[in-house]
Amino acid sequence: MNASPSPEPASTPRGGQRPLDPPVALPAVWLRGTVRHPLVYRKQIARLGPQARPGDLVEIRDAQEQVVGYGLVNPKSTLTLRILSREQTPPDRHWWQGRLAAAVRLRREWLQLDAVTDAYRLVHAEGDGLSGLVVDKLADVLSIECFSLGMYQRAVALAECLAPLAGTRHYLIRGSPAMLSQEGMEAEEIRSSALASRTTIQELGTRFKVDLATGHKTGFFCDQRENRRMLATLCRGRSVLDLCCYTGGFAIQAKKLGGAGEVIGVDLDAAPLALARENADLNQVRIRFVQADAFHYLRDMLATGRTFDVVVLDPPKFIRTRAEREEGTRRHFDLNRLAMRVVAPGGLLVSCTCAGLLGGEEFLQLLAAAARQAGREIAPATADRGPRYAPRTAQMLARTGAGPDHPVALDCPQSEYLQVYWLRLR
Repeated sequence: MNASPSPEPASTPRGGQRPLDPPVALPAVWLRGTVRHPLVYRKQIARLGPQARPGDLVEIRDAQEQVVGYGLVNPKSTLTLRILSREQTPPDRHWWQGRLAAAVRLRREWLQLDAVTDAYRLVHAEGDGLSGLVVDKLADVLSIECFSLGMYQRAVALAECLAPLAGTRHYLIRGSPAMLSQEGMEAEEIRSSALASRTTIQELGTRFKVDLATGHKTGFFCDQRENRRMLATLCRGRSVLDLCCYTGGFAIQAKKLGGAGEVIGVDLDAAPLALARENADLNQVRIRFVQADAFHYLRDMLATGRTFDVVVLDPPKFIRTRAEREEGTRRHFDLNRLAMRVVAPGGLLVSCTCAGLLGGEEFLQLLAAAARQAGREIAPATADRGPRYAPRTAQMLARTGAGPDHPVALDCPQSEYLQVYWLRLR
């Protein structure tokens, strides 16, 4: 791997930032029992050492006072402890560098992603043994999202370690949207001093502008790359509707890579749509982008009898907390039921959810129920109608998720958050 020049220094104060080397003495946390999962909740902890402060690196002890690992603690959070290491010595700068280097080697040497894109997930939290930290490489920018206070406090040092490994010059550090409610603090944005508000990435030869200032999450949905590639193989000459299209990822790849016929992208937010139009122009493809609520747009299509050969449904996260589960599940059901009704006979629905609280089997049952209500499954043919009228049933052609740059830790299956179902509606 080629080293790059050192990243630009931070343009905002590094208040609260910590070094990667541990202090001489570490506070301790005692567990109630054996914990295999990297995420430890308050009820699983017997007691916290009185010196343990939010964001501290702590040694983890069992009931027999044996050290069983190290992690980052936040006594203010219900998710109190994130286990980093089960070794006998605390993580130091060398340990952090080793874990970051392993994450980079997976993407660059094993997956060889640099050959097809310069935008991919570089660190995937628990999947890379770094709970609370997500890093996307977007051209020469590290876009970092922190889900824990401890990771946020070390984010500048981690960015400076990761930059020469990844070949990047700039970084942007943000806290997750739920940082305040879950971690008890609001994380200020930290950016390298020369970072521009936009960058341009390429994916499979297609270019996309990324708005680093206002983009959702890390700015670009790298997790859908392989699904965008797969969609492109299925839409040549066909009509495509991309619902909740954001900055046009599926729509543009359907046209640019897939040679789709008519392509329409729909999103409620004006700013991403404006960028989607720029991205279409950048790639010299003609796509119609419409600013509208997806529910309202689908009802308008139904009123006019309009159908599409391929419909992509990739809504925002409807379920962020357990309190939103019932309402979010209902919204998923209603949106899929409407989308299924505008798929032409024999056409394809690509339905996505990033709601980790909606399990895979439950989402599949939701899709089956939506298909029944949408009239895409009917009762078996009756004798008086004859065998010509075979029952129509929805078929699942594939079930996919995020690309391999989003690895899933076997001790943390929740890190497999994205579900994508490919349904042919006959």
